[in-house]
Amino acid sequence: MDKYDKRYIEIGYNIQYFRKHKGLTQEQLAELVDISRQHLGAIEAPNIVRTVSLDLLFRIADVLEVDVRQLL
Repeated sequence: MDKYDKRYIEIGYNIQYFRKHKGLTQEQLAELVDISRQHLGAIEAPNIVRTVSLDLLFRIADVLEVDVRQLL
């Protein structure tokens, strides 16, 4: 496991938590932030380490109406 893998997995958990709290499906959130559902699914998956750009993280935070720090 890479040095930051656990952090990326935690970001995925946080995105999933706030997405569900907002009542959005993966497909809906993916569409709103202009990525594929598969990409979002990989970000949220606990067994897949998918890096996330700051640009994408900011877009997700905006759509979920949370401070980006809550996703970190």
